[in-house]
Amino acid sequence: MTTISTRPHRETGEPHWIEWATGTVSALLVVAMIGWIGLEALMEEDLPPDFSVAITGRATVEGGHRVEFEILNKANQTAAAVVVRGEVFDGGTAVEEADITFDYVPAESKASGAIMFLQDPGEREIRIRALGYTDP
Repeated sequence: MTTISTRPHRETGEPHWIEWATGTVSALLVVAMIGWIGLEALMEEDLPPDFSVAITGRATVEGGHRVEFEILNKANQTAAAVVVRGEVFDGGTAVEEADITFDYVPAESKASGAIMFLQDPGEREIRIRALGYTDP
């Protein structure tokens, strides 16, 4: 036979003050996050992709010369199929060019890659720039 206690359980009494404090702080955080996200959605201006490219390294590899770079998308829209062209200039004349395509470059983010040249760029000027993109 089972015995049943006649004493009241602790759960049936008033909640502890820590429970109230935790619930209040949690509710305030949720409301603040919803408000902040809503405000960002309403106030943020949609800007088309805006790229900047920086060379991060050079190396001689089998079959050519690798020029590493990072492409930064400063805008708040993602770009897809981003075509990047690298050119080696000698005295103002392009002596070699190569293209690479990124599947996407996220909004307010960066991606990295490398372009392979057959000729050694050495001390020649290298220009790397984005040629175009599509909207995802």
